[in-house]
Amino acid sequence: MSLIAALETLRAQIGQEVHVSDWMTIEQSRIQAFANATDDQQWIHTDPARAAVESPWKSTIAHGYLSLSLYPCLRNLVEEGKPLFPGLRQVVNYGINKLRFTNAVKCGARVRGRFTVIAVEEVTGGLQFTEQYTLEIDGEKKPAVVAEILMRVYF
Repeated sequence: MSLIAALETLRAQIGQEVHVSDWMTIEQSRIQAFANATDDQQWIHTDPARAAVESPWKSTIAHGYLSLSLYPCLRNLVEEGKPLFPGLRQVVNYGINKLRFTNAVKCGARVRGRFTVIAVEEVTGGLQFTEQYTLEIDGEKKPAVVAEILMRVYF
């Protein structure tokens, strides 16, 4: 697919939900791995026994930035051999316009991403698109994350 064809495809999708991911269970091992990678060992994330007694959630919770970091995976932007568009060479995280952590993700909860195209524009050698990323929590009314994510794709 050419850059122009991808641009036309994305423009036609503005305002539309373009992807809903499968559910993913957030296990303590993932939360701990994120804590180790970021040096954020706060007990609300890493101490299940203490969290069960002292936390308002009665469980450990995922870091907000862990929930945010699931965007590329849940959006299927990083799956080898399955590019967003045929002929795509590279996908780059470019930034975030707005970000809110609206609910905690308890250990063991299932989450999934919903993605709506907000904007698209040409950039040198590629496209920049903005999507609303909403991370739903199974059984909860309020999502965990609502963000406007900017991505760049190069052909």
